[in-house]
Amino acid sequence: MMALSSNTQAILLLTAPLIAGRGASEGEPLTPGEYKKLARILRDNQREPSDFLGSDVGMIVDLCKQVVDGTRLKRLLDRGFLLTQAYERWQARAIWVISRADAGYPERLKARLRDDAPPVLYGCGDAALLETGGLAIVGSRNVDSALVEYTEGIGRLAAEAKRTVVSGGARGIDQAAMRGALAAGGRVVGVLAENLERMALVREHREFLMEGRLVLISPYDPSAGFNVGNAMQRNKLIYAFADGALVVSSDVEKGGTWAGAIEQLKKLRFVPVYVRTKGETSKGLDALRRKGALPWPNPATTEAFAGALAAKIYPEQGAPGQDELSFAVREESMVLSSEDLCEKLRELLQNTKTTQTEADLVNMLGISKSQAKGCLKLLVKEGAVKKLSKPVRYQAVETSGRLF
Repeated sequence: MMALSSNTQAILLLTAPLIAGRGASEGEPLTPGEYKKLARILRDNQREPSDFLGSDVGMIVDLCKQVVDGTRLKRLLDRGFLLTQAYERWQARAIWVISRADAGYPERLKARLRDDAPPVLYGCGDAALLETGGLAIVGSRNVDSALVEYTEGIGRLAAEAKRTVVSGGARGIDQAAMRGALAAGGRVVGVLAENLERMALVREHREFLMEGRLVLISPYDPSAGFNVGNAMQRNKLIYAFADGALVVSSDVEKGGTWAGAIEQLKKLRFVPVYVRTKGETSKGLDALRRKGALPWPNPATTEAFAGALAAKIYPEQGAPGQDELSFAVREESMVLSSEDLCEKLRELLQNTKTTQTEADLVNMLGISKSQAKGCLKLLVKEGAVKKLSKPVRYQAVETSGRLF
């Protein structure tokens, strides 16, 4: 069981609900967007989260109150007893916690997601599996027995090829992939959006967890229930941990599988995305092919399987193009809060590396003028975006360095 570093303790106090039981109060922990802003201030002032636990906490709180109310910060930092209770509960269930400020945090997430990597990861099992790559297998929850059998077969082939299966852990395709790989002696990374605590206690999982062939992780509190936004947001983690991805089934323009695949194809582009080609096709798979997904080559040998994961379909270049970024943000806008939408606007400006007018941003993001105006006003005030004149246009302010 990994001990909590001082940085991790501080980050948990600031961001975690610290649910030690059904009666525990969740308080008002910082959202990912709020913590990202706070982390920038710490970095720019050569500070670490652990400084919130030191003798000069008052000065650190004053430093950060431009993005988070000081009274709220102090209230969150005073939750030491709740943190102790929650940590004891996690220890009893063999759940470990690691933060972005820790040396053992997965390098794949840091390299691929950068400052969008989750501040905290909760897990159970061998964390070393998180650096092994492998095949992400994703699909719908409600599928017939033929697709379940097909997916289990892909999991078995991955095991025979000694490649890890990365799964979202949901019923249907996700769990079929896990079963196939584990039954054949393979390794699995389960990236959960809910109920890590419950999944870690499932009897069928215990043997594989103890053998070091299964690791279950989540960026959300181990007791957290299902939330559509959480399920959508964890999709990027599934792809970030993998070397390639196979979509077994998907709806068209709705659902988490579709949203995750589109985000990967049009924005993130970490890995090649394949779609199933055996059996009956579907409108969802056909639509993903039109968006750029590749036909799964149906490898019959372990060598061919490894070759599919080694494919390099994206050029070694900088950020994705403007059209791809704006398309991906429009796809996500249905589930984003106003705060997250402002963050996406900032990312778009930063990645396109060009100035944009308000009208350009409205068109690219598919948002209203009032949404764009509100976000731009906030981002300019925070210093994340610069407003230029004659004509009026906007440009991201460059940042560098590690965020905690």
